[in-house]
Amino acid sequence: MGGRSETRAVAIAETVVRIRAITADQGIDPNSLAAIKSELLGLAAKTELFPVADFPLPAADDPASSCLYRLHEDSDHRNALYLNAGMTGIDTPPHNHTTWAVIVGIRGQEHNRLYHRARAGGVEQTGDFMVEATTGIAFMPDDLHSIHIHGREPVLNFHMYGLGLEQLHARQYYDAETAAWRVFPAHTDIRDARG
Repeated sequence: MGGRSETRAVAIAETVVRIRAITADQGIDPNSLAAIKSELLGLAAKTELFPVADFPLPAADDPASSCLYRLHEDSDHRNALYLNAGMTGIDTPPHNHTTWAVIVGIRGQEHNRLYHRARAGGVEQTGDFMVEATTGIAFMPDDLHSIHIHGREPVLNFHMYGLGLEQLHARQYYDAETAAWRVFPAHTDIRDARG
């Protein structure tokens, strides 16, 4: 395990260095996010470094449907990279991130539905995208999406954010039952997996 763990830590660190250079040189826009996505796709292609054995899914008696593993976060909480290990049967409401975000697949399928805010106050779906091995999607801070995992196999993918999830206190989601926008509480259940 030590050899794989060390090799993984080096690969992650090298990827983050290149991503920092992208944001420093280009700022954040769709073009720089595409470059960040490309870097993460390269990391995700090293599937031997990210086996399910090292990033287990929730236990059968765990009420959570996914586990978030922190792979990297700068000392100022920027450039936060997570591995999400998710079971099938996951649905999130439409939400934003308030920071840039990139999701890249390692295994399994994560269906993303894309939205914009409707004039009437709700959301309208504008498209969808399947995140799976060799694919990824990027979001500007105000972009809206929802996640749906209903395939036969669990999902492993990277979620990278401009700011760590525990620092995001103003993310909004649309509650269809009450037709209202609400605030997502910041994540507090992240497992540290830094090398």
